[in-house]
Amino acid sequence: MVSTVDTTLHIVDPKNPGAVDEIIHLGDYWDEDKMRASKEQVLQDNARISRLYRIAYSALKEARVIRDEWESYVAESMLLPRVYQAKAELLEAIFAGVRPRYNRPARERHLFATALTPQGLVTGNVETLLQDIRRLFTIAGDPGTGVPGILAAVARLAHEKGLDTEVYHCPFDPNNIDMVIIPEIQVAVMNWQPPHDIDVQAIPGLQVAMAVDLNRFIDREHLSLYGNEIASAIVRYQAALDRAIAHIREAKLTHDHMESYYIPAMNFAAINAKREEILQRILGYAAEILGQV
Repeated sequence: MVSTVDTTLHIVDPKNPGAVDEIIHLGDYWDEDKMRASKEQVLQDNARISRLYRIAYSALKEARVIRDEWESYVAESMLLPRVYQAKAELLEAIFAGVRPRYNRPARERHLFATALTPQGLVTGNVETLLQDIRRLFTIAGDPGTGVPGILAAVARLAHEKGLDTEVYHCPFDPNNIDMVIIPEIQVAVMNWQPPHDIDVQAIPGLQVAMAVDLNRFIDREHLSLYGNEIASAIVRYQAALDRAIAHIREAKLTHDHMESYYIPAMNFAAINAKREEILQRILGYAAEILGQV
């Protein structure tokens, strides 16, 4: 397996440099004299980017606290026995007839399909992840109804049965799960709240096998006791999230401005030659592996 990572220094460090991992330093391909001429502007932009990200992260922390408050009102109002029943029925439907496999450890991949970006909360082309999936199980529910907990139970049971899984996490709270794909049984289970919903009919062969709506198990009378608090929390949460995204967007614009000093100083012909060299090496590795099959 070969992968490439676009990263700044020490964000992703090579664990086995030379033997497995390699750092490609594009700083070898810029004109240092040209960069020195733009030194002050680059330093100013870098300082501004750091400040903007600090503000964005603070706003996200604020949004997290507010969302926790919002979730607490809903969680307190859940009819838990009915939630447990729905979870049991879902797990039975997913794993009915699936025999456990204990001859090797199950493999888990932990990934993200959604990201907080300068354009807001963006979900990638989830449809491409579901091309080989035949049964889709959806779980809908407001924050606090327990959707991530049920998805975690699905991932856990699949692992215990020896099935490989792809677990997609929430970018706002990585402890929460948005989707679980179990390739061997052609099953996907996903949080069906926006922005996660997809056009199922656009994926040939995919069928919604079961749709669970946890909102049906909310005690509305009890929840109404917190109507004002919930309304306030929703407004404050969205405002904090919007503020975070606005600062991320401004950081991106500042970064683009900073790049304008780098572009004239780069030797793109040498970079293209290096890229071609790396591509040929990757193709060589692929040929070696295919020759061993």
